[in-house]
Amino acid sequence: MRKLIIVALMAATAVPSGAMAQSNGELRRDRQDIRQEQRELDRARRSGDRRDIREERRDVRDARQEYREDRQDRNRNWGRNDWRGYREQNRGIYARGNWRAPWRYQTFRPGARIGAGYYGQRYWIADPWRYRLPQAGRNQRWVRNYDDVLLIDTRRGVVIDVIRSFYR
Repeated sequence: MRKLIIVALMAATAVPSGAMAQSNGELRRDRQDIRQEQRELDRARRSGDRRDIREERRDVRDARQEYREDRQDRNRNWGRNDWRGYREQNRGIYARGNWRAPWRYQTFRPGARIGAGYYGQRYWIADPWRYRLPQAGRNQRWVRNYDDVLLIDTRRGVVIDVIRSFYR
């Protein structure tokens, strides 16, 4: 099993960094590897050989570390400006026409508290990944405000982040 892990690690280092994001299937296989290594450790404990137990513990630890690294790659947070280069190459996605709200334009700053009418479900960006926006956290939503994009804490109505002229 150790040879399999070594081969997998060598293959992982040969993959370009852009393809490092892990799918759910790959994470599921990593969890299966952990369970298999744990079964082998249990078998070694039953046989009683200390050297085998030590090697199997190391294999379990390595499998868990690989799973954590793969999960971290998959859950990588978007950088603040990851959308800029993508927008230059995909102008059509960002050109959503003339957008008007029932209120006049107002600039917002992070930390400002705004009314619920500004961040109602009608104004949510339903697919922020499409625009390469950073992932919103729990109880947070990306909201459109004319050409700006606001990250709002929906529980308190506080502006967390503002990206100006996002749709231009």
